[in-house]
Parts: sequence; structure tokens; C-alpha cells
Amino acid sequence: MAEIAFDSQEQLQQIQDGLMPGEQIIAVYDAIGAGTGFLGLTDKRVIVQDKSFVGKKVAITSIPYSKISSVSVVSNKSFAGSFFSSGTIALNVGTHTYEMEFRGDGKAHHVHSVILHFITR
Repeated sequence: MAEIAFDSQEQLQQIQDGLMPGEQIIAVYDAIGAGTGFLGLTDKRVIVQDKSFVGKKVAITSIPYSKISSVSVVSNKSFAGSFFSSGTIALNVGTHTYEMEFRGDGKAHHVHSVILHFITR
């Protein structure tokens, strides 16, 4: 089994507790900014913890790769520099867009690459 990339043992445990039989975790990254707690990647789906609900409610949303229509790198500057000059990724699922910002562009690059791999197979 490959090494799992993760930022927080607690977040990793939350993902592990909700796995389907045979499902493998690829990475669990802490997201920064309003609303989002973390993003988990498995070999079957993307798992997003969303804290933007009213009160203290938190949603854990599972998104099968087959439902993701596109994955984007979000940047405030032109792409004259590095393609991954930002640590923000946007996932389009139906009419909803999930936007997640990570600490450092390496995590955004990894998330983008994994999702792209699964949605283009």
C-alpha cells in the first residue's frame, strides 16, 4: 500500500471511518479559507468536509469521480508564470462548484493530478 499524504491525523481518521470495503485513501489535505475543512482523495471518490452551514453543522460530501465534469487551478495572476502559482482548486460537479485553497501549491498540484487521472480514464 502506498504512503498516504495527510495534514491532520484527526482528518485522516474521519476519512478512514467512512471508507467503503476495498476503498483506498490517496491523500487528505487541510483546506484554508471560509467554509471548507478538508478534502480527501480515495481511489473511488473525492470527500469534502464543508463547514459553511449555519450554526455548527458540518457536511461530509462524497463526490464520485464520474460526477466531476472538470477540475480547475484558480489563480489571481496570469499564467505567464507557473501553472500552479496558486494553491486553489475548483471542482465542478453538476451546477455546483467546490473551491478549496491549500497551504502551498504542491498540495493543489497533487489534488489536481489525482482528480484529472480519475476523471479522464
